[in-house]
Amino acid sequence: MAGSMRVCKAWLQECKDPTLNSAFDLETNFDSVIELPRFWTREFESRIDNMIISVVGWSSGSLSEIRVRHCSDRSLSLVAQRCPNLQVLSIKRCPRVSDSIMVEIASGCPKLKELDISCCCKISFKSLTTIGSHCPNLHILMRNMMIWVDPSSHFGIIPNEYLNAYPMDGDEEAAAIGIFMPHLLHVELQGSKLTDNRLNLICEGCLDLEYIDLFGCRSVSSRAIENAKS
Repeated sequence: MAGSMRVCKAWLQECKDPTLNSAFDLETNFDSVIELPRFWTREFESRIDNMIISVVGWSSGSLSEIRVRHCSDRSLSLVAQRCPNLQVLSIKRCPRVSDSIMVEIASGCPKLKELDISCCCKISFKSLTTIGSHCPNLHILMRNMMIWVDPSSHFGIIPNEYLNAYPMDGDEEAAAIGIFMPHLLHVELQGSKLTDNRLNLICEGCLDLEYIDLFGCRSVSSRAIENAKS
């Protein structure tokens, strides 16, 4: 559809229909290609931002689902202002998305049910606390981190400043989840630095939890995992 918009005025007008802009999903496009160095450039980020801004404007407030990567605070600020009905926000691998914009999202999009902030290095436990406090219907949280099975696979593709900014506050994030997100059903924390005590806190605080992914969580013991299953 994006290609048609660029070459056909009739398609462009059709694409501005709010009923066609209730969901914006680029995730399948990213999943179908290998990670490229250009994805991490500001130029590429700006292109993603511009697409989000266009869709938000055309949706007239009806946008309920956004699944993208490599966006920034610039576009998410507009999402927070104009998407009160947003229920799904997936923003994997967005190195310049910050805690400050997540405060705006929490306030402007209180109907969130699903949030994916995997590999967003500037987002901390503070965002989880704020989202949990303002979005009582949140049922799915994905906060996966890169797992360093083969670090060389990232070199030359992902910028060093991003790799060096890997979040280390796994226990604080887990505490925020356990305390402020009691209605979660599904949690993914691959590669998190959380420890046994904080895993227990999640299990005690999220009594409806049906699924938790701890792949690559090296600080969690097998005993704590077995206790979490019971």
